[in-house]
Amino acid sequence: MSATAKHITVKGKVQGVFFRKYTKQKATELGLKGWVKNTKEGSVEILAQGDANAVNALIEWCYQGSPKSSVEKVESCNAEADTNLTGFSVHYY
Repeated sequence: MSATAKHITVKGKVQGVFFRKYTKQKATELGLKGWVKNTKEGSVEILAQGDANAVNALIEWCYQGSPKSSVEKVESCNAEADTNLTGFSVHYY
């Protein structure tokens, strides 16, 4: 089982549509650690770490998002793992 960490940015209609709530549910279901938050620019930012297949599954899920979202673009890049993370949380401004 290979571990990985990714920084993910999701753009489109992703704020005010429970995107963070559904992201936390999916990440928890996949056994990932990390966080999700809105950005001031109107996108959603995610740090996801854990099993590489699970992280990739979350990235694929981001293209669908929450039921009321309309995702235009998903970007991801490698990130440095945060060994202090104990679960997956929603961050606020």
